[in-house]
Amino acid sequence: MIELQYYLSNLPDGLIYGLLAMGIYISLRILDIPDLTTEGSFGFGAVVSVLVSLQGHPVLALLAGILAGALAGVITGCLQTKLKVHPVLAGIITMSGLYSINLVCYSLTEKGATTNLSYDKNTVFEKVKELLGIRGQYETSVVKAVVSLGIVILVLCIIVWFFRTHIGLCVRATGDNPDMVSASSINVDRTKIIGLMIANALIGLAGAMASQSLGYSDINTANGTLIYGLAAVIIGEAILGKRGPAIGVLSAVLGSVLYKLIVAFVIRQNLFGEKSANLMKFTCALIVAITLAIPAIKQKAAESKQRKAVR
Repeated sequence: MIELQYYLSNLPDGLIYGLLAMGIYISLRILDIPDLTTEGSFGFGAVVSVLVSLQGHPVLALLAGILAGALAGVITGCLQTKLKVHPVLAGIITMSGLYSINLVCYSLTEKGATTNLSYDKNTVFEKVKELLGIRGQYETSVVKAVVSLGIVILVLCIIVWFFRTHIGLCVRATGDNPDMVSASSINVDRTKIIGLMIANALIGLAGAMASQSLGYSDINTANGTLIYGLAAVIIGEAILGKRGPAIGVLSAVLGSVLYKLIVAFVIRQNLFGEKSANLMKFTCALIVAITLAIPAIKQKAAESKQRKAVR
């Protein structure tokens, strides 16, 4: 029972960070843009969420997180398309600027200058618990898992529907072949901005939900989220393969849940000794590096085999 409770307590985070992975999948796989705005939009969504929640509106706080992330995506998109800034640099510029903006947001409360804020139980999860009269820790984990799953399913349905609409198909085509799309009299700049806006809106929602799940928001909450999302996307693709957007976003969520459970297992079993919890980001980076290197390794092995055959 204790083991089940331990892993169940990690399930909500896997689902919540699945939204983050979906956002990274859209920018990286569908738009073919290496967007580094992630940590900025995640943190911006978190701090905006806590500010709205402290006014007694935790549900609106999630919508505020979505809008905050979408705004970050629009800024990055405009830098790329209107000012012709390199995609990587555009993401870095937005991320760096948002770090300072997040610091300013934390100082907007009565507490003054601070780098973290507590929700004081003004979260969606706490509201659901109150409605159901739940108090136990195990039941709290169940509530978080069910609420997170419901939101993820809703978002999945919306995203799958969107990429089947005309504008969604244009966004997909822009990632595949922007020159062809431009020749078809479709505004490529607009479709890129829309795609980045949606991707970062999902990341902002993930930030809002993650901070509500924790019960507080911190300036360092977003650290490592980019590499986490990449690992989730890669793990998901390793299981379900590289297919269309519908399977792609689903695989991102699946990869996020699996990665979170793997991390929980490693920490629980102390596979790396007493430093297991501290080595998780290193392990995540190692998984991403190895997975990205596999195609090149396979290609070199095939070339080497071909040379030997010729000889």
